[in-house]
Amino acid sequence: MMISLELRKFLDTNKNKKIVFTNGCFDILHKGHVSYLAEAKKCGDVLVVGLNSDQSVKRLGKGEDRPINSEQDRKFVLENLKSVDFVEIFNQDTPLELIKIVQPRILVKGGDWKIHEIVGSHEVLSWGGEVFSLSFVKGYSTTGTISKIKANL
Repeated sequence: MMISLELRKFLDTNKNKKIVFTNGCFDILHKGHVSYLAEAKKCGDVLVVGLNSDQSVKRLGKGEDRPINSEQDRKFVLENLKSVDFVEIFNQDTPLELIKIVQPRILVKGGDWKIHEIVGSHEVLSWGGEVFSLSFVKGYSTTGTISKIKANL
């Protein structure tokens, strides 16, 4: 798996920074996403987001019409949030390869995930890192947003 030159240079020259890693589709950004990413950033110095590629999203079984927004559009939106430092697109079913490359000290997912279910938790814990299941903002989901839109058509 290849990562951006910008992230590679950062990883090579900033060994003392506490890197936080999370991942997701972030298809239609909503308050839940933004709150979660802001909370993730507070866990360390730098937030790296692994973004599911379009093909990866399709394999997750979220629906024939997903993702709504292309991976490049989703990447652009995430990169322009003040809490996000780097966004790396991955095409695999899980971000495990990317996690192994980035080697974050902190791995986080939303509160709907149990720590033992979080992909990469074993690896991050094995190199002395920490894994957290962060707050979950109820009432916000991309699927729910899409349902609201369809109901109002």
